[in-house]
Amino acid sequence: MAAGQALAALLAALLAVSAQLLPPQASFAISLRKVDNTTVTIKLKPGVSSICKMRIRSVIRSELILKPGENVTFTFTCSTPEKYFIMEIQKNIDCVSGPCPFGDVYLYPVQLPRLNRTYTWDVKASTKAGLELKFSAPWLRQIEPGETCSDFISYNINSCIDNTMVNIGTFCRNGSVSRVKLLGGVVMSLHLPWDSSLTTSGFSIANRTSIKRLCIIESILKGESSITLMSPNYPLGFPEDELMTWQFVVPSSMRASVFFHNYSLSNCERKEERVEYYIPGSPSNPEVFKLSDSQPANIAGSFNMSLQGCDQDAQNPGILRLLFQVIVQHPQLDENVTHLVDLSKERNMTVTIHLDGWPGRIPLMSEPVCLICKDPRTCDRILTLASGTVYRISFLCKDLSRLRITAEKGISCVDLRWCQRKIYSLSVPKAILQLPIQLHEFIWKLLAPDLINIEVTSPSLKLQQHVRDVPEQRCNRSYSYSIVSATPETELNVGVFCPGGSIEKIQMRNNITITLRAFGKGFINETNHQDLKMSFVPHIKDECSFTVSPNSKAKVYLQTPNWRYGLPPYVSISWYIIVPSKQIARLGFSKDRMGIACETGRAYINIKEETLGAEETVRREDEVLPDPRNMYHNFWVNISNCKPVDKMQLTLEFWVTFADKQIARGM
Repeated sequence: MAAGQALAALLAALLAVSAQLLPPQASFAISLRKVDNTTVTIKLKPGVSSICKMRIRSVIRSELILKPGENVTFTFTCSTPEKYFIMEIQKNIDCVSGPCPFGDVYLYPVQLPRLNRTYTWDVKASTKAGLELKFSAPWLRQIEPGETCSDFISYNINSCIDNTMVNIGTFCRNGSVSRVKLLGGVVMSLHLPWDSSLTTSGFSIANRTSIKRLCIIESILKGESSITLMSPNYPLGFPEDELMTWQFVVPSSMRASVFFHNYSLSNCERKEERVEYYIPGSPSNPEVFKLSDSQPANIAGSFNMSLQGCDQDAQNPGILRLLFQVIVQHPQLDENVTHLVDLSKERNMTVTIHLDGWPGRIPLMSEPVCLICKDPRTCDRILTLASGTVYRISFLCKDLSRLRITAEKGISCVDLRWCQRKIYSLSVPKAILQLPIQLHEFIWKLLAPDLINIEVTSPSLKLQQHVRDVPEQRCNRSYSYSIVSATPETELNVGVFCPGGSIEKIQMRNNITITLRAFGKGFINETNHQDLKMSFVPHIKDECSFTVSPNSKAKVYLQTPNWRYGLPPYVSISWYIIVPSKQIARLGFSKDRMGIACETGRAYINIKEETLGAEETVRREDEVLPDPRNMYHNFWVNISNCKPVDKMQLTLEFWVTFADKQIARGM
């Protein structure tokens, strides 16, 4: 161990000597005038070993601090000093006791070594006459903490009031922030990478002005654009009881909309945190909003937005912070076209208009905005309408095909004596269908207490069960229904169904969710003939019961619910198959065994015709299923599950065909 340490020490020493014996590099001369009040520091990067050093005359050093009025000539002992050293240039400017140097701020001194460097200007100023920083085009863009600029050139602005430092924000080049007005002094930093060719600071000290608030940030937006801004000290807390303002300069021909993407509130003892808007032409300036409100949209031209803090609870202050987006776009061609949505006669229903893919997909900030408006200034990407109300809505969206409608309606029964006599129509209201937006899904939540069950019927169209492996029985219509029965313990996916089949009626225990999903534009035409109905019925024996009346010329496939995961343990399902008087039905199973072994209980298949003296056919899970057989009367198929072993699942499919009795006799 000792020999290894000695060898490592020797190698380190040799490396250090070899670095010092490298051929002489170009020398650098830095001379600082005393009047400029500038300090230059060259030091090693944090965590970097000191293989490379600086040589000043014959002295080797790893750090250099050059103060106002001093000068020095030096070289580096390696050819790539930018890998090891950084440089900090700090200039102190006193705008309190002396004249303030208005105008462009220069990068001083010149001809410095090519190292990663940070210029810092510490400007002292009175709170009675703050400072205004003006940025050269193409201005600045605020970024979140931890984010980096693509060219690695960044600005950091801090306000300095007495001994309190507030981080106004970090900015990249190429943005919309054209000027920042600050109360009191400012500490302004510019970070440049070693290979940057930037020769100007990009800002000037434009003026001294009394602003009576923490800061004012001016943002100039030209053409269609989107910007993101944050409150000072983000994501840490906005200073207590402070006020700040953003000034947005927007062409009068454009429209601006504000969206809050991330915010939190502090715990206020006095006053209330709020946002105030000054909007030209508004009859109520300032317009006051809570941070939780939908913010103004479709604003014509320039406007101001202010954030006001409060007096916080000293024991538990909380954090006030805000990240928001401003989107500017051309007025939409149909912004003055309103659509009447009359939900006044609806009950227990909500309608949500949203971007395609919501809620899983969050719109990118760079995407063209699609807004839905309840009135000309109350717009958002997502709008929810409640039943019992009449709305006049409009759309600020170039492509309405990007929008979708999702609606939900609740129907419940408390007293069977009253609701058993009522039949509910499960159809999409015309108020929704008349909108120029595609319906995504309509959800009915049917709630029934104990001993009251739900019956769903389709009298004229009847329903077809979606069977993926049978091409002629796949749901390929413009819409389908997904039916799910649920208790607190068990969820039973009854299946996916579409109109035009053989199922007349489905009876289910427990609460039911029926989801209509629409596919394509043909849905509007097909919905004119919707005939799905529901009613509340007395308690039924099985978990789910189907009444099937097949077309006499069709081969009908029927599957057990929960097809993907198998029937839950101990669940019983039944099918009542109606056989026309002049026909014979033929029943067959798609496999010869149930395919499970029971851990507890037994699984059964029961088949019985509905006629006097008919024998019942019974098969257990360990027996072969019946061969195809003829059925001459209406009959029942009942499947009851046990608790299967391990992860085995019970999934069964059977089919029914018909033939005329005369033909059948000839066979």
